Amino acid sequence: MVEPVRIALDAMGGDFGPSVVIPGAAQFLDRKPDSVFIIYGDSEKIAEHLNAFPKLRAASKVIHSSVSVGMADKPSQALRAGRRVSSMWMAIEAVKTGAAHCAVSAGNTGALMAMSKVCLRTMAPIERPALAAIWPTLRGRSIVLDVGATIGADAQHYVDLSMMGAAMARSLFDIERPTVGLLNVGVEEVKGIEEVKTASRLLQQIDSPLFSYHGFVEGDDIGRGTSDVVVTEGFTGNIALKTAEGTARQITAYLRESLTRSLINKIGAFIARGAFRELKMRLTPRETSGAVLLGLDGVVIKGHGGIDANGFSGAIEIGHGMVRRALLEKIRDMMALAEEQVDGQTVAAAAPSERPLETGQ
Repeated sequence: MVEPVRIALDAMGGDFGPSVVIPGAAQFLDRKPDSVFIIYGDSEKIAEHLNAFPKLRAASKVIHSSVSVGMADKPSQALRAGRRVSSMWMAIEAVKTGAAHCAVSAGNTGALMAMSKVCLRTMAPIERPALAAIWPTLRGRSIVLDVGATIGADAQHYVDLSMMGAAMARSLFDIERPTVGLLNVGVEEVKGIEEVKTASRLLQQIDSPLFSYHGFVEGDDIGRGTSDVVVTEGFTGNIALKTAEGTARQITAYLRESLTRSLINKIGAFIARGAFRELKMRLTPRETSGAVLLGLDGVVIKGHGGIDANGFSGAIEIGHGMVRRALLEKIRDMMALAEEQVDGQTVAAAAPSERPLETGQ
């Protein structure tokens, strides 16, 4: 019998709390009935919404917490006030103790990162976690990281990000040997800051059956899907993410304005409504509503603060997929391989370990 995926939910996180988390979990359970939930937060507020979903209620355990982390709280404040008692911390701790396989929260990003790092610790030899986002492209989907976890990076951190991103692409997209590109101001080897150029030289030295180093990529290559993984540091990555999100909203607004400008345009819009629905779905796919906190010794998913139920369902789905496809084991394989590559001398890599929770699904 297949073991169910145990998912811990921070019901109080995000702008809307249980009113989004509970319907989102119910949506997800309809798609993936091989799941059970541990829901942390104000039990009375949770019950108001959970009672409307009998199937979810039967597959859930609610654990009360009267403390929630505010979206405007500083990470240090959240740690002092919410350590061990907040719904966010309790969801993360469930992963540490093994009560849950993954945790999902739409709460304060800085607080979630700080609590996750303190509670779960980072996976050796990774020093700093990263936020990895799924990015829609002309070729399908790519992984982009870091999109806001840590600011700045040295060459080794860029290499760590490359390993983690490639492992996520292998896990989520079922790509045997994903391509990795370093985001830069040009594709020529002489361009860019020294840390990025040094990281490129280090990645060229790694002879891996688990990923292929593409080289430098530019900003417009992200949307093209030039590489399966795009690596940058958190400051640049967050700007790129917010710029892309803003551009998508701008295009949607322009399109809506144009289509309602005249009666002829409205008729044309009605005829092409199916194509416009598809365009909207491609610009804002459900699965882009969550980012993975990579580098931790546990699976934690961060949903956008203003997420809706459909988006939160997608964030849960990312966590479920990471567990089923053994994300942590794949990252460990990648990091072990990187350590075997010494100053340009390649060492034969061991075959990757595959220890998913379920095989052959």
